[in-house]
Amino acid sequence: MRRGAALRTGAAILVAGAMTLVLTAAAAVPSDDSIPTPTDTDTGTIVDGVVNIGINGPDGAPASSVLVLLGITVLSIAPAILLMMTSFTKIFIVLAMTRNAIGLTSIPPTQVLAGLALFLSIFIMWPTLADINTLAVQPYLEGGIDFQGAIDAASGPLRTFMLAHTREEDLGLMTRAADLANPDSPDTVPLQTLIPAFMISELRAGFIIGFVIFVPFLVIDLVVSSGLMAMGMMMLPPVMISLPFKILLFVLVDGWTLLVTALVGSYGLNT
Repeated sequence: MRRGAALRTGAAILVAGAMTLVLTAAAAVPSDDSIPTPTDTDTGTIVDGVVNIGINGPDGAPASSVLVLLGITVLSIAPAILLMMTSFTKIFIVLAMTRNAIGLTSIPPTQVLAGLALFLSIFIMWPTLADINTLAVQPYLEGGIDFQGAIDAASGPLRTFMLAHTREEDLGLMTRAADLANPDSPDTVPLQTLIPAFMISELRAGFIIGFVIFVPFLVIDLVVSSGLMAMGMMMLPPVMISLPFKILLFVLVDGWTLLVTALVGSYGLNT
């Protein structure tokens, strides 16, 4: 009896809930008078069978949903932009080769080197980023230019920065690889050719600086190895003896200051 009463009570509750949901949904349906009329700013237009969807708000500025989408997109491609079109690649290579030249495999940690390279890259790229903000980002947010215009305006400062630090030989290499005609002026160099040429130039410059840093530490290793051989201590690893001397040399000459000064100065900035 109790089980039957409980079943009837539960069924009544379910029926009442279903009726409540139906009534709520019916009340939420707007009447014909309350349906908003779409405008040209929030709907697409059909021209010759092609649907054009506007992404700007009523005042010409981009809609907030578009800004969120663009922000997520920039965050997703930020690592590629950081590696390909900034000074991060060369700075990180030089810092990593310096650590290997001293003989320290994990000190400073890779995260520390990457963080230092990141903030040095921001410092070096700050004038370029300021130009991009002035010429592209702010006019786009204010509705003065469309998205394609913002892309074109932002590529100008980046193109100027990369061209200033790209060798003509590397540009010629990528132009021949793409089977393209030689550009008439730097402004006509396509980005798909300029970006890999810039990366090759940065890699070359980073390895040259790393080689120069390796030489004095290599001399210390040779002197220590020769001394140990002369004393007959062939079983003693030379690294155990040379490592303190290399650290001492790096500290005495203020190696970090010299390194950062050389890296920043290679981009035409005075420190």
